[in-house]
Amino acid sequence: MIRPIVLWGNEVLEKPSDSVTNITQAEVQLVQDMIETMYKAPGVGLAAPQIGVSKRVMVTDASGGEDKDHLLTILNPEIVAIDGEQYDEEGCLSIPGFSANVARPKKVVLRGIDLNGKDIVLEGSDLVARAVCHELDHLNVIFFLDHLSFVKRDIIKRRIKKLVRQGKWE
Repeated sequence: MIRPIVLWGNEVLEKPSDSVTNITQAEVQLVQDMIETMYKAPGVGLAAPQIGVSKRVMVTDASGGEDKDHLLTILNPEIVAIDGEQYDEEGCLSIPGFSANVARPKKVVLRGIDLNGKDIVLEGSDLVARAVCHELDHLNVIFFLDHLSFVKRDIIKRRIKKLVRQGKWE
């Protein structure tokens, strides 16, 4: 089921996500919904808070759905290693219409669990590294805006506040 994407300013995006302690059918359905929602948006990643669920769950697919072998699902993710740096344009499904260049690790190693409750380690580079870092940030109440200079961040926030006043940001 495709779920609505929560926009920046919603309180669910402003509190740390809870760890998944028990994998039930609800978590399996959540992941399925997140994948459908991510592809429909379209995006290359989605964190559970972006659909209003405060759980440490994220999905990414750097192929944008063109190659399902690139689909990554991880619960309770944490970064265990990073290497290098990349600087490229980044946007966010919860902040539609805005993007900016953001520095991210070139390579990343994540640890977490899969939907079977088994420990997993995922490695990614380039766009995969960017996407998993972006989604992990959501789980930790960090937005790509927080990686920008004060001036750039303030310009975007002012534009969003104007959209809110105009009733164009819900």
